[in-house]
Amino acid sequence: MPKPTTEQIIEALKPVQDPEIRIGVIDLGLIYDVAVNDDGEAIVKMTLTTPACPYGEMLMTDVHRAVEELDGITKVEVLLVWEPQWDPKEMCSDLAKDQLGIW
Repeated sequence: MPKPTTEQIIEALKPVQDPEIRIGVIDLGLIYDVAVNDDGEAIVKMTLTTPACPYGEMLMTDVHRAVEELDGITKVEVLLVWEPQWDPKEMCSDLAKDQLGIW
């Protein structure tokens, strides 16, 4: 079975929302990197809006679940990173900025 592309993994992550602010992790810029090797093992590097995010573990589980449901994925590792620090003005999509009132 062919492994999914990085673009397919990103598409699968688009519906995953931060439960507190109801904006997707892709639009928020919380996904820093996605990689998948020839064996179908995916690694997702992500951050949270704040280290004290009360929904962090839940959000990471949702990201894991969205990726593991893709055909061709054999293993998923979600890595929580803090560098670079999340900056909504720099990392959010225009849609997220509109929803958050950031300009």
